[in-house]
Amino acid sequence: MMASFGHGTRRHPRTRGRMRSQSGPDRATLGIIGLVCAVAGFFVLGIVLGPVAIVCGWLAMGRSWAGSRSVPAVVAVVLGAIDTLLAVIMLAGAATWGNGMF
Repeated sequence: MMASFGHGTRRHPRTRGRMRSQSGPDRATLGIIGLVCAVAGFFVLGIVLGPVAIVCGWLAMGRSWAGSRSVPAVVAVVLGAIDTLLAVIMLAGAATWGNGMF
């Protein structure tokens, strides 16, 4: 028993499933969070939820357009960009002279 002390984990220090730290949400969860934020951004706080959806979708895609991408992540990025664009247009329209009175 003492002869194998310290040598059992020399070749494979960690198992395959534990190579990544579990400190944050995984990619599938980020994609779904981004999708929910993108859909909610059409109704309330589009100027905030749009960029949040873009960031969550981008992180869910692994910060790259190359490779395999999940559908919720791509939809979150696209809808988040639309949310942000519409919110900026609405803010620009609200800031004009007369507030749309004339």
